[in-house]
Amino acid sequence: MDSLVSTDWLAQHLNEPDLVPVDCTWFMPSLGRDAHAEYLRTHIPGARFLDIDAVADHSTSLPHMLPSAEQFGAAMEELGIGREDRIVVYDNSPHRTAARGWFTFRHFGARRVAMLDGGLGKWLAERRPTDSGEPPPRQARFDAVETPDVVAKEQVLAGLDLPLLDARGRGRFEGTEADPRAGVEAGHIPGSRNLPSAEIYNSDGTLKSVEELKTLFAAAGIDPHRPFVATCGSGVTASSLIFAAHRIGNDDTRLYDGSWSEWGADPGTPKALGPA
Repeated sequence: MDSLVSTDWLAQHLNEPDLVPVDCTWFMPSLGRDAHAEYLRTHIPGARFLDIDAVADHSTSLPHMLPSAEQFGAAMEELGIGREDRIVVYDNSPHRTAARGWFTFRHFGARRVAMLDGGLGKWLAERRPTDSGEPPPRQARFDAVETPDVVAKEQVLAGLDLPLLDARGRGRFEGTEADPRAGVEAGHIPGSRNLPSAEIYNSDGTLKSVEELKTLFAAAGIDPHRPFVATCGSGVTASSLIFAAHRIGNDDTRLYDGSWSEWGADPGTPKALGPA
């Protein structure tokens, strides 16, 4: 299974016993949309729903930080998702949050994980079958193990000797737009570059070609073949940059999970305004 699969591919393999679609839709609170309620109304047949706000580290006030391996494994077994399953993540969000699901599953040891190109929007536009309600129970085992692909604020402050690439829109990155979260300053981590995650997708939600992705990274001043740390508002859209680098052939990337929600709320961290 490739890491990016088409709607045609999923339709052909949907009923195979080891294939599990996972709806990873998440919305910014300002949109006023309920991702789980929308999932219950309409989802790809057999899909489970991964709630990144619920399956998270609740010992911190930061939003949807990655949980412990034990917590994640238990949550996936309850959902009926196994570590050795073929997992196809998708979303119906303007934030393209399937990439966060892809990153999370891989972070906890799953390796047969793919993203559905175009997501639920493309699936619905093609009038493919859907279900509603909760899917039937499914037995699964998920022995989660964490991989070293996440960095902490202290590591960033100490200097990682790795470029930082911010996935937020240019207005938030440059500080011309206020941050949507209360108590979070405007701007970006000094020295970081900017590649808005929205730019790596086509208007229909499909991922741009590898050559187009290389051009976008180059324009942002980042070599996509070399290690970098991805950041954003809260670790969600940064995952799209990590997925894009993976498609180019680079898995030596890291995520700053706290991202600007942590950095921008800390009065002791340095902050920069203006273009990269």
